[in-house]
Amino acid sequence: MRVALVTHQSALEHDTGFGHPERPARIPAVIAGVHGSSLEVVEVEAPEAEFAAIGLVHERAYINEIHDFCLAGGGMLDVDTVASRGSWEAAVRAAGAGGAAVETLRQGGADVGFVAMRPPGHHALARRAMGFCIFNNIAITARGLALRGEKVAIVDWDVHHGNGTQQTFLRDPAVLYISLHEFPAYPGTGWVEEVGEEPAQGRTVNFAWPPGCDGGPYRWAFVNVIIPILDQFQPDWILVSAGYDGHRNDPLAEIKLDEADYAFMAGGLRGRVPAARTIMFLEGGYDLAALTSSVAATLDGFADPPELESPIPGTGSGWDMARTVAWAMVPFWDLKDLPQ
Repeated sequence: MRVALVTHQSALEHDTGFGHPERPARIPAVIAGVHGSSLEVVEVEAPEAEFAAIGLVHERAYINEIHDFCLAGGGMLDVDTVASRGSWEAAVRAAGAGGAAVETLRQGGADVGFVAMRPPGHHALARRAMGFCIFNNIAITARGLALRGEKVAIVDWDVHHGNGTQQTFLRDPAVLYISLHEFPAYPGTGWVEEVGEEPAQGRTVNFAWPPGCDGGPYRWAFVNVIIPILDQFQPDWILVSAGYDGHRNDPLAEIKLDEADYAFMAGGLRGRVPAARTIMFLEGGYDLAALTSSVAATLDGFADPPELESPIPGTGSGWDMARTVAWAMVPFWDLKDLPQ
């Protein structure tokens, strides 16, 4: 199996300053993980996105503001989000990377895509940078596909809720958004009751895991809720907000996933769409060793899926959340044999 590794040197020029967790060293760590997997690597250069493509998600005035801000030397966009002079090229290439992955897969150049770019994207709103994110890279790609009449499922396993992505597609029935994230945690959104708005009710699914949750409830959720929903939605593409800050060694969160959990989740996505229609986008993940090993595990799990055996539901708030979300989805999807 071949993976299209979409990246560019500009990702290293997005300078967030000394001590910032979203730092350039993340990119070499991710690239090492891609090359450390069993897949054949196809190198793809991330192109600059056209303003029109970024404008599918972001307001033109905001795009212009980011351009001028970066070229003037940058600074703080909010309390967490930094831009430098080099951030403009990095951001527009991060926004364009998904489209390059799509075209590479369409043309038969690879079997799966991995976008290794920064700044990440899933917190970025139509007219606001936040949470280390400037442009919403995955949403830009998804919107482009949806406008071509293709159905898109976004699975976001970053430890923080992708509020920008959810907001973008809250009323779009062509895009399914599934998020697995810690709650309460930044940005404070993504509760179970957020299920989408007409005409897209049920197209937003939020697993709001409590601190300390391990991979058991995640695995149960994939087998009993996420995979059945994906199979009923029948997407043409799956895009993954592949954040690795849910790893037990990550310094910014309190979820306790390990490499085998990422392999399990990636393996669960295999076969849910036609071949060569799955792309992972780097989001969070701030322990460099965990980034490398988890990315490799993700790709290996996708290429050779592990047995998708459902854990037996246990006790505790992680399991309570799994059951709560499952029952919250019953009005919208056919989910069977759910525990009380």
